Amino acid sequence: MPPLTDHPLRYSLTNELHARPAPLIPVPGTAVFLALKPEQDAVARDRGQDRAHLLDLLGRTGATHPPPEATHHGCQIGRHGLKWENHTEFTTFTAFSPGLPLRPFDPALFDVFPADWLEAAPGVRVTSVLLMVDHLPVDENGKLDEEAVAARLGAWFVAESLAVSLVLDGAGIVASDFRIDPAGHVRLAVFVHPATGPQRVGRIVQRLCEIETYKTMSMLGLARARQVSEGMGALDRRLAALVADMAAGLPRPEEALEALMAVSAQLEQLEMSASFRFGATRAYEALVHARISVLREVRFQGRQTLAEFMQRRFDPAMRTVKAAEGRLATLSERAMRAGRLLSTQVEVARSAQNQAVLKSMDRRADLQLRLQHTVEGLSVVAISYYAVGLGANLALPLAEPLGMGKTGLMAVLTPLVVLAVWLALRRIRRGLE
Repeated sequence: MPPLTDHPLRYSLTNELHARPAPLIPVPGTAVFLALKPEQDAVARDRGQDRAHLLDLLGRTGATHPPPEATHHGCQIGRHGLKWENHTEFTTFTAFSPGLPLRPFDPALFDVFPADWLEAAPGVRVTSVLLMVDHLPVDENGKLDEEAVAARLGAWFVAESLAVSLVLDGAGIVASDFRIDPAGHVRLAVFVHPATGPQRVGRIVQRLCEIETYKTMSMLGLARARQVSEGMGALDRRLAALVADMAAGLPRPEEALEALMAVSAQLEQLEMSASFRFGATRAYEALVHARISVLREVRFQGRQTLAEFMQRRFDPAMRTVKAAEGRLATLSERAMRAGRLLSTQVEVARSAQNQAVLKSMDRRADLQLRLQHTVEGLSVVAISYYAVGLGANLALPLAEPLGMGKTGLMAVLTPLVVLAVWLALRRIRRGLE
C-alpha cells in the first residue's frame, strides 16, 4: 500500500490543540503577569518586534530562545520561570518563582522585568498582575480555617469589590477585587489544597490571568462604544431631519441625495472603525465567561463569586457595547431605507417628466399629422390645377368641333382630374405606410 499524503496543515493544526500548556507553579509561590499591546493596529503589528523584545529579555540571563515563528515559549530566567505567549492583539509574559515575600503583593516582585526593558516594549500595558499562591490554612483539626482566609482577604483587598470562591471541587480558593493597586497592578490570591499538584495550580493561575486579560480587552469595546455613540447621536439627528424634509418635499432630490450620501459615508466610517473592536469584544466576553465556568465556583462565606462580580460589573458594560453595535446597525439600515425612499421619489419624478414628454410628443405628432393632411390637400389642388390646364389644352382640338369651349371643357375635366389625383396620392401614401 503506498504511503498516504498528509494535508500540509495536519500537524500544525493538531499541535495547536496542545499549544500553550499551563506553567508549573510552585506552592507557596508568586507570579507576575504582564500583557502588552500596541495602541493602534494591534492585529497588523510587526510580530518580529514582539520576538525581538522577548529575545532581549532572554539574552540578559542566557535563557533558551524559542524556535522561529513560535507563538509561545517557556524557559527559566534566573530563579524565575517564564511563560511567553503571542496572541492576536497582545503579548503576555508570566514570571513565577517559589516562596512568598515578607510583604504581601510586594511591588518589588515586578522587578523580574528590568525597567529599561519595559521602556523599550513595542506596546503599552494592557494589564499587569501580582499573584500570590499559598496553601489553604487549616486549624488544629486539619479543617479549612475560613476565618484565617477571610482575615487575609480583608487585609489585601477592597471588601466592596472582593470576589472570592472555592474552585475545582474544593481544590482551592481564588480571590481578587480586580482593582489597580497603588503600584499599578491587579492583585490575585490563590489558596490551594496541599494535595493539589503544581500543574493544576498552573492551570488555575493561567485561567485567572486569562480572565483578567480578556476582561480588560473586552472593556476596550466599551471605550469604543462611547466614542461611536457620540458620533451616532449627531448622525441620528441629521438623518431624522433629512427624512422629515424628504417627507415634506422641501429639498430637491439632488440636495437630498448629497446630504444622504454625506450621512451614509460617515456611518460607514464609524462601522469600519468599530466593527473589529465590537467583534473582538464579543469574543473576549465569551472567553471570560468560559474561563470562569471551568473553575466550577462554589460560594465562600456568602461572598460574591467571580461570576457574580462579572454579572454586576462586567456584563452591563458588555450590554452597552452590544447596544451601541445594534444602534449603529439600525442607523445604517435607516440610512439605506432613506436612500431607497429617495430613489423612489426620484423615479416617480422621472416618470412624471417622461409622461409630460410623451404628451408633448403626442401633441406634436397630432399637429404634424394635421399639417401633413393640409399639405396633401394643397398638393391635390395644385396638381389638379396644372393637370386640368394640361388636359384642357390636349382635349381642346377635339372639343371645338363639338361646340364646347375651353371654359366648359375645363369645367368638365376638373372633377375628374381632382378625383384621379386624390386617388393617386392616397395609393402612394398607403404604399409608404
